[in-house]
Amino acid sequence: MIADSFGRVHDYLRISLTDNCNFRCFYCMPEEEYDFSPASRLMQTEEIVELAKIFVEQGVKKIRLTGGEPLVRKDAAEIILALAQLPVELVITTNGTRIAEMLPTFLQAGIKTINVSLDTLQAEKFLFITRRDLFHQVRSNIELLLQHKLTVKINMVVMKGLNEEEIKDFIQWTKHHPIQIRFIEFMPFSGNKWSSNKVFSLEEMLASIAKDFAYMPVKGEVHDTARHFMIPGHQGSFSIISTMTAPFCSTCNRMRLTADGKLKNCLFSDGETDLLSALRNHQEILPLIQASIWAKKKELGGQLNTHFEKLDAAGIHNRSMITIGG
Repeated sequence: MIADSFGRVHDYLRISLTDNCNFRCFYCMPEEEYDFSPASRLMQTEEIVELAKIFVEQGVKKIRLTGGEPLVRKDAAEIILALAQLPVELVITTNGTRIAEMLPTFLQAGIKTINVSLDTLQAEKFLFITRRDLFHQVRSNIELLLQHKLTVKINMVVMKGLNEEEIKDFIQWTKHHPIQIRFIEFMPFSGNKWSSNKVFSLEEMLASIAKDFAYMPVKGEVHDTARHFMIPGHQGSFSIISTMTAPFCSTCNRMRLTADGKLKNCLFSDGETDLLSALRNHQEILPLIQASIWAKKKELGGQLNTHFEKLDAAGIHNRSMITIGG
């Protein structure tokens, strides 16, 4: 069991496979010229599996693969199939571009849930956000997942002045499709030019949705990061991740392993523990994990301890989202 000083048991590990991505979304990747980590600095397949086994031996029940874009790794299929041998629920977050070619691997690995990051349902706006003309490919791949009866969750980062007017369109999408839309408040990371006036809050989202839909709250699981809702007559549902205005830290059970093998005990932690170097130097890994999680702050890495409208993003010490892995 891996626990922190507040009694929170951590049984959910997010593993970033790479800081590389075939998109260039501004809220994830710094605008300046970005140098991706060389392969030698990234965890190799056998190292990912070895570290994952240590976490699983200590009670981890769920592993999520993230990036960057995890499926751009040439050995992504090998990693997925290796991790699928562990007694955990294995899930993936992807931008959706490589789903068609990876679907046989997903099915062989027994993966049942895929999260797809998609911030707009408009092709032109998709090109603006991602700097890639791949909207129709992503939509086609989402349909492919649905055809194969996989659970599909759509992650939409809502940014005021950019896509908040599309919330209605995303909700309408759930009427005839069994998908869950996850609306996410815009969060600050290094290089993403976050400002409080771009945050479209939980309350604003619900007020916007209420104009067109009669929604009902749905009870979630103990460790949920989202508040869940359903609309009578809709096959799908929606939820809201309100990190900035109503955080969910009291029940947090998540740990993050970056692509270069650093353990972050919180998405917003200003420190990290180098597990990869320790592994390569044949050091004991478990004491490092335990010490890192025990030192976890009560809320939001101890950095976002003021109302979001008063938050000074420049004073936050963290990585860019693409190097954390979400």
